[in-house]
Amino acid sequence: MPAGAAVHLAPLPARAQPHASGSLPPQSKPTAASLPQWNALLAGHSRAGRHADALALLPPLLAASEGLAPDRFTLPPVARSCGFLRDGTAAGRQVHALATKLGLAGDDPFVGNSLVSMYGRCGRFGDAEKVFDGMPAASRNLVSWNALMAAFSDDPQRGVEVFRNCLVDISRTAEAAPDEATLVTVLPMCAALGWPGTGRAVHGLAVKSGWTATARVSNVLVDMYAKCGELADAERAFPETPSVVSWNVMLGVYAKNGEAGRAFGLLRGMQTDEEHGVPADEITLLSVLPTCSGPPELAKLKELHAFTIRRGLDSTGDMVPNALIAAYGRCGRLLHAGRVFAGIRSKSVSSWNALIGAHAQNGEASTAIELFIQMNNNAVGLKPDWFSIGSLLTACGNLKHLLHCKATHGFILRNGMERDSFIRVSLLSAYIQCGQESFARALFDDEVVENDEVSWNTMIAGYSQNGLPGEALQLFREMQSMAGRGRWSPLISATSALMACSELPAVRLGKELHCFALKSDLCEDSFLSSSVIDMYSKCGFVDDARAFFDRLQAKDTVSWTTMITGYAVNGLGKEAVELYNRMRSEGMEPDEFTYLGLLMACGHAGMLEEGLGFFEEMRKCYGMEAKLEHYGCIIGMLSRAGRFDDAVALMEEMPEEPDAKILSSVLSACHIHGKKELGREVAEKLLELEPNKAEHYVLASNMYAGSGQWDEMRKVRKMLRDAGVAKEPGCSWIDVAGKVYSFVAGENSLPEMGEVRRMWHGLEERIRGIGYVPDTTVVLHELEEEEKVEALRWHSEKQAIAFGLMRTARTTKVRVFKNIRMCKDCHNAAKLISKVSGREILVRDKKRFHHFKDGICSCGDYW
Repeated sequence: MPAGAAVHLAPLPARAQPHASGSLPPQSKPTAASLPQWNALLAGHSRAGRHADALALLPPLLAASEGLAPDRFTLPPVARSCGFLRDGTAAGRQVHALATKLGLAGDDPFVGNSLVSMYGRCGRFGDAEKVFDGMPAASRNLVSWNALMAAFSDDPQRGVEVFRNCLVDISRTAEAAPDEATLVTVLPMCAALGWPGTGRAVHGLAVKSGWTATARVSNVLVDMYAKCGELADAERAFPETPSVVSWNVMLGVYAKNGEAGRAFGLLRGMQTDEEHGVPADEITLLSVLPTCSGPPELAKLKELHAFTIRRGLDSTGDMVPNALIAAYGRCGRLLHAGRVFAGIRSKSVSSWNALIGAHAQNGEASTAIELFIQMNNNAVGLKPDWFSIGSLLTACGNLKHLLHCKATHGFILRNGMERDSFIRVSLLSAYIQCGQESFARALFDDEVVENDEVSWNTMIAGYSQNGLPGEALQLFREMQSMAGRGRWSPLISATSALMACSELPAVRLGKELHCFALKSDLCEDSFLSSSVIDMYSKCGFVDDARAFFDRLQAKDTVSWTTMITGYAVNGLGKEAVELYNRMRSEGMEPDEFTYLGLLMACGHAGMLEEGLGFFEEMRKCYGMEAKLEHYGCIIGMLSRAGRFDDAVALMEEMPEEPDAKILSSVLSACHIHGKKELGREVAEKLLELEPNKAEHYVLASNMYAGSGQWDEMRKVRKMLRDAGVAKEPGCSWIDVAGKVYSFVAGENSLPEMGEVRRMWHGLEERIRGIGYVPDTTVVLHELEEEEKVEALRWHSEKQAIAFGLMRTARTTKVRVFKNIRMCKDCHNAAKLISKVSGREILVRDKKRFHHFKDGICSCGDYW
């Protein structure tokens, strides 16, 4: 061969040398006569997946001294094998250089197509396109176009563009239609893009070309329609004489769309025809089992389990048993999952992972950790993988077990697994769930491993969920300022940042994020649009939330539910019910979260009968199982209305024990209605359930003080001191011209407090003139009457309201935010201030919004 054609391929391990295969050509040294045999051996290795062996055969050919040079049949299988090797790009480039020097890369379509395909498999899309463009137009054929399309499988939009160019090109040649490879390449791209229109056009082309009768094309058509959400079209594309692969594809379609009933019906149809029935295989079961996603599908899961045993598919390997374990875990049947696990003869890491994951997902974190330790110590020859570690960290996070989380972190470091992105994200999430944001941030800031998009999103979401919205927003800004931000989609991080704005609340920053979402064309995404609605609602801008909602082109159940809940937190119960009625009239079906929003709205507006009606509708008309939150809303409504017998009866009917939220709402109602005995019982349960929450002691203390039980009040306050729990002081804040001003009850530290005091005295004089009398019953301290009046005067929300009236324009709404519930006296005062000042005042306390206007509050004095 010419000296200029020499190429240096990296040496391969001994197992990859030609002699390892045991089937060399007869000559010990390659010759021109034996080249076809060497080519056949190369092709055989490549087709059999022995890619390293195929690549190892090339150096002896290149070293031949008898003028032997690779030909057009030698290089394609070698190029193909380079595409399948993890680090095959470097060797592939050398093969490309060799082909170029031999004059085969451009003129020979067989070699050129193999190079395009090789670069595509290596993810080198630009190089694939360069090879394609370098081929003479006369040398390109349909195979060339198919190879280039396949190269862009990870860039489907560009792939569809190549397909269109292909149609134009082949229309000028004898190849007037695409072939099977073209269709099965472009249809998954239509599915990935969610372009059913383009998919239908390709389908029409397939019909005209006569390719729809082939199993591969029909199966890909079914899959494409399913992924585009066109289930009816997927069913129509199902072949008349399906193979087991066709059945499995359709079963997978139903599974992905949550159609458990249809999936099981199809499976039965697949088996019932004795003459033409198609026997199920492992893939069949693996396609159907994901439909068993919760307790309602338990009966179907048991039926499927029995089917696998009858057909002997549970003993062909561990894939089906592992899927059964995972399915039983999703249905909450850990005992059944354990039995399936025990029946596996040869347990793999995946078997252990399935059982560990099932326990972690069902809150059995301690058992999950024990299983992990058992696998690590007793399962001979098995080592935990990334899924094992991920499940274990999920368990640690759910259990909030910091010690085990740290121990797992140590295991990760000892085994060199810290660079795995999945494990890194799982560790970040576990630390955040344990409330250790500083540990998570230290791991995040570690420069040894570069943070990917998921790591950034995890940290931003973690800060938002753990009450650190300022840190979340700062990290979001850092993420967007990175030089490589163009590589990442801002969708998830922007959604978390919007959640942070609603927690602060910071509508000014929220509006900036809204603008960012508009510029990034993200507002039509269901989750982000719902976050925008939620942000405006929780910042008190419910009209802006509704305006944004009305402009949405496509509203789903999440959008409707978020807007209904937005009305609920703003105390606009009638508006929430009206929106729900409109939702139903437009054909949208409510879910359990929709009903939770409705019950909250009814509870905040005192609409007891409407709330009871929705509760019954949810359970009887839709068959939904009421959760603890639904019961809590109804019990709170009944208690607030003084129907304590009904509230207690409902608590006894609940499938779970009442939590602290339910008990605190009942205790608050006992305080309002003077139910001493029930209040005492509830207070004891509440303090036993959560002894470290100062607000429970305060609520119990207030209940005793309100009923004149001063000795009991002193006992509770002593318990509070003995528990070492600090009571949160009443604090209010207001945003004026982008600056946040904070006020604490009884404190006068701001430089402007002189003006605030004068402003309040003037307001108090004016509202006394229209009937305001300080309600000293809310001052639960043994003080003189005048001292109580003075204490009321400097509650934090009164200071904030006075400051807002003093520093904002008359056309501006005064928006005050408070960390604890608003007291009755401040509520009465705010109503009258809105009347004498002609200003609208919004106060968001710990429970809800109060909209004061013209002497009336949106809550109807029911909060």
